[in-house]
Amino acid sequence: MSTMAIDKAGPTRKLGSMSRDRAWALRWSYFFLVLFAIFFLTPPVYMLITSLKSSAEISAATNPWWVFHPTLSNYVELLSSNQFLRFFWNSSIISIAVVIVTMIISIPAAFALARMKFWGSATLATGVFLTYLIPDSLLFIPLFKMLGVMQDLTGITLLNRWYVLVFIYPTLTVPFCTWIMIGYFASIPKELDEAAIIDGASWLQTLLRIFIPVALPGLIAATIFAFTVSWAQFLYPLVFTTSIDQLVLPVGITTTLIKGDVFNWGQIMTGALLGAAPPLIIYAFLMDYYIAGLTAGATKG
Repeated sequence: MSTMAIDKAGPTRKLGSMSRDRAWALRWSYFFLVLFAIFFLTPPVYMLITSLKSSAEISAATNPWWVFHPTLSNYVELLSSNQFLRFFWNSSIISIAVVIVTMIISIPAAFALARMKFWGSATLATGVFLTYLIPDSLLFIPLFKMLGVMQDLTGITLLNRWYVLVFIYPTLTVPFCTWIMIGYFASIPKELDEAAIIDGASWLQTLLRIFIPVALPGLIAATIFAFTVSWAQFLYPLVFTTSIDQLVLPVGITTTLIKGDVFNWGQIMTGALLGAAPPLIIYAFLMDYYIAGLTAGATKG
């Protein structure tokens, strides 16, 4: 009897030990999750609090984490400013155009590298991704020189024009978007395109009618990435555009709301919050597709 009791008690102790381990793991997970949330939510919360303060209250250097006299004057002034609306419009047009250009280049390139196997395709695919790792702080100097030479040769004004950013931003978006979609296209069963080719479909028909509908999560992930990079880019527009009417939102906020050593913190924080709204809304509605696309791109190809 005692031996049977010991045998029964052994599994019970193991189950109890596993339950305690899981409980501690869950506690630590929540601890780090809360720590992570505090760390990353503190800046936007501070921005929101500051945006609701008047310039006088900000200058008074009272409690920075509390609003004694909340006001929406910063939002009203910015949203009624033609200058700010112009910045917002430039960013919107450029981001949408860059997304279109990026998809037109990346989708056929990814399809060719993933499905139309040819000599050196794997090496070329790796090279495409490696180009993304080159920082824009190194690229903008030769790009500026190239545009200056092209402007002199063609007589077309390229520098200090917002539309030139539509052709420069893809140097950042195309490599990574191509890499994401290579992984997603590679994860699609080969039987689909083989059956389409047997039925007489061309490669273009196979891409448009089979791969694009099936790979929609990957395309959405690439689209979100291209839009976010274009919307938040700071260095390129700072270098290539100087006139007020040619600026995009990130550069426009810093150049017009910071005058010498005077910082209009209320409107700066307001502009930053309003500028962060479009990507935030897109992520909120398409987060599942974005995660699915990035996961496939990270594990395939």
